[in-house]
Amino acid sequence: MKIVMVGAGYVGLVSGACFADFGHSVVCVDKDPGRVAMLREGRIPIFEPGLADLVAKNVRDGRLSFTDALGPSIAGADAIFIAVGTPSRRGDGHADLTYVFDAAREIAAALDGPCVIVTKSTVPVGTGDEIERIIHEARPDADISVASNPEFLREGAAISDFKRPDRIVVGVEDERGRAVMSEVYRPLYLNQAPLLFTGRRTSELIKYAANAFLATKITFINEMADLCEAVGANVQEVARGIGLDNRIGSKFLHAGPGYGGSCFPKDTLALIRTASDHDVPVSIVESVVNANDKRKRAMARRIIAACGGDVRGKTIALLGLTFKPNTDDMRDAPSIAIVRALQDAGAQVRAYDPEGVEQAKLVLENVEYAPGVYECAAGADALCIVTEWDMFRSLDFARIKATLRAPVLVDLRNIYRPEELRALGFSYVSVGRP
Repeated sequence: MKIVMVGAGYVGLVSGACFADFGHSVVCVDKDPGRVAMLREGRIPIFEPGLADLVAKNVRDGRLSFTDALGPSIAGADAIFIAVGTPSRRGDGHADLTYVFDAAREIAAALDGPCVIVTKSTVPVGTGDEIERIIHEARPDADISVASNPEFLREGAAISDFKRPDRIVVGVEDERGRAVMSEVYRPLYLNQAPLLFTGRRTSELIKYAANAFLATKITFINEMADLCEAVGANVQEVARGIGLDNRIGSKFLHAGPGYGGSCFPKDTLALIRTASDHDVPVSIVESVVNANDKRKRAMARRIIAACGGDVRGKTIALLGLTFKPNTDDMRDAPSIAIVRALQDAGAQVRAYDPEGVEQAKLVLENVEYAPGVYECAAGADALCIVTEWDMFRSLDFARIKATLRAPVLVDLRNIYRPEELRALGFSYVSVGRP
C-alpha cells in the first residue's frame, strides 16, 4: 500500500518507519525543510533507540522517503495519516488543532482520487467530524473516508510498541475505512495483535481516557508514598502488594517526582476541557493534574530539606533531566520545576543527562552542564537522581563520596537500597520508604 505520513515528528517518524518496515511504501511529509534535509542525510532529529537504523534500512530498501511537498506525494495514496503536533493551547488547555486542520485543508487541495484520511495525532472527540467537514467543504467531490487511529507509543520503547502492540484502536464510520485500515495493519496479524474497531468518536476518546488513567495511577502511588513516609511503611512493597492483583496491575506504580513528557500533561488538560465543554465533571482527572503539578516542586523542597533546610550558595548536582530514560524529551519534565525551585532558593544547579542536555538548554537557564556523572558530583553539596537512566544504577559511590562536599544523596527514583547507602556513610533520602 502507499501511505503518506503528514508530519515527521516523533509519532510520524516512528510510525512511518515501522509501516515501511511492514513492506508498505511510505512518504513522510514535513513542512520544515531543515528536518527533511536532516532525514534525507540519515540524521535523526530525535533520540529513540533503534530508530536511526530502522529509518536507514527502509530508505536504503526504497520503501521510505522524505519531502516537504505534500501535493505531489498524495498521488495514488491509499491512506494519508495526519501526525502533526497538538500542543496545549495557551490560556485554556484545549488541544491546539491548528496544524491538524491546516493539514486537512492541504490534503483536500491535493486529493486526486479515493483514499482514507487517518488522524494519528492525539485529538479531542469530534475532530474527525471536523476534518471530514473541512475536506468536503473545500472539495465536495472528494471520495474519502476519515478514520481515527491513536498512537500508544512509549518514548524509549516506541518501535517495540508499534510492532508488538497491546492493541490497535481504529475508529471508522464506513466499511471502506475498515477495509483499508485492516490492510494497513495486516502484517501484524501474525503477532495476533488485537485490532479493535470502534466508532470514530469512541476511538478519539480512548486515547485520552488511557493516558488519564495511567496518569492517575502514577499520582495515586505518589500520594501513597507520602502516606508511607508519615506512617513508616514502604511504598515499593505497597506497590508490589497491590500490583499483584490482576485487576490493578504493577505498571505505573513507581513512586517518584511526578509525570511529565509530551502526552500525559497535555492530554489530561485536554480531557478536562472537553468534559467541561459538555458539562461533565471529571474531578478525578482534575485532582490528578493539580497533585502532579504540586509534587514536582515538592521534590525540590525534599532536596532542600536533605541539605539542612538551606541551599543558598550551595551547588546541587542532578543526574538526569529528561522526563524518563531513553529519550531526549524535556517536555514538562519534573526536572524543570525542580531546577527552578532550587534556583529560587539560591542554589547553583549542575546537571548531567546522557541525551537531554541540548533540549534542556532550550528550557532551563543558568544551569552548569557536566560531561559525566562524576564531573557532575565533583564539589557538590548534594547529589540527586532525577531520571532513572540505566547508567545511574551502578555508580561508584566510594568515588562519589570522595568528590562530594557533603555525602548527601537524594534518590527520587528509589534506585538504591537505603540500608546500603547509609552503610557507605551517605545521608540518603528516597521516596516513600522509611
